[in-house]
Amino acid sequence: MKATVASLLAMASLSYAQTANTSEPTLAEIEKAAATVEPYSPTSDVKGLVFDKFYQVWLENIDYDVAANDTNMQWLAEQGILLTNYYGTTHPSEPNYCASASGDNFGMDNDDFHQIPSNVSTIADLFDTKGIAWGEYQEGLPYAGFQGYNYSNQETYANDYVRKHNPLILFDSVTSNSTRLRMIKNFTSLYNDLDNEKLPQYAFITPNMTNDAHDTNITFGAKWERGFISDLLNNTYFMNNTLVLLTFDEDDTYAKGNRVFSILLGGAVPDSLKGTTDDTFYTHYSIIASLSANWGLPSLGRWDCGANILEIVANETGYVNYDVDTTNLHLNETYPGPLSDSIYSEYSSVWPVPLTNATCSAGNGILDIVKETYKGREATFNYTHPFPYDTASNYNVDVTFTPLPPLPLPPLT
Repeated sequence: MKATVASLLAMASLSYAQTANTSEPTLAEIEKAAATVEPYSPTSDVKGLVFDKFYQVWLENIDYDVAANDTNMQWLAEQGILLTNYYGTTHPSEPNYCASASGDNFGMDNDDFHQIPSNVSTIADLFDTKGIAWGEYQEGLPYAGFQGYNYSNQETYANDYVRKHNPLILFDSVTSNSTRLRMIKNFTSLYNDLDNEKLPQYAFITPNMTNDAHDTNITFGAKWERGFISDLLNNTYFMNNTLVLLTFDEDDTYAKGNRVFSILLGGAVPDSLKGTTDDTFYTHYSIIASLSANWGLPSLGRWDCGANILEIVANETGYVNYDVDTTNLHLNETYPGPLSDSIYSEYSSVWPVPLTNATCSAGNGILDIVKETYKGREATFNYTHPFPYDTASNYNVDVTFTPLPPLPLPPLT
């Protein structure tokens, strides 16, 4: 029986995809790949409860109060909803990016070159259950799907793209499939996709090491972000029922607790909510839970399972978030895991097992492949909590939380 063109292309795609076995290709290899690899820009139109497109832009390593005092960040907050109680998950940078894609950081307390096994599911698997087009845009990435540790500006040799700020490149389930790899693109592709109206419904957007404030400061990073976002806010195609999260990976003063200045804006934010605040407790895990609730997607069975959902989404689903007392909360370290260097956590050779049977905050159960992969195994942590904790290592065990009171019903008209 003859294979279809589509199936032949799919087989070819999988056959030449390969997870990198070295942390840094040569410049000649990079240049060769850049001349031949074609970015892939799928589109979809899956309606959501609150938004149809979701994009997040992360800056780097700024304390909440420092960001709050910047005039450009203040201007951005006026365009949407300021999230006053949003937290990173640990330190340093990379485990936060990892957490945003998989609902866990696996004890990671470093910025090392990691390759996470293919039996660990990610948000890409969630989106694929409903055919929701996703992508990443990494400024300075030399070509789509580049797996190297970094890529410097070739004229100034300044830091530019770094792997540690690229969530999905960390996962073998992504890098072993060239179709998925080619959806991890650079800013040239971002503007091409914008101009051609081929943006995905979900994207993670990472500025380079200058623009994200890592190698500069909040004044520089916020000025860049205001200019970047202002152009997009004036684009009708981009704005159409779109929700944008502007946040930071972590704070800068580790002892402060890791609260980061975060804003929701875009066409999906009603005019009545612009310039307002949302004081609900959130972490990077809340974003996965909110995406699941918006599009009716399952959970990864990790810390996204019990995470609070963005209020703008929770109001539409009827989910009651939790009020978390952050007095004893420590999100500037993490629990034991196999990716630890024993800096802000303890090394453990055991990969944490996710939940396989739970409703989770989005109310859609657990991803089927997670249930199949870990069937019959007990979850390592109680992932139904709205924040990460671990009784074995005494991590965040003294933190209390209670359901928030229900919102008042709107007046009858």
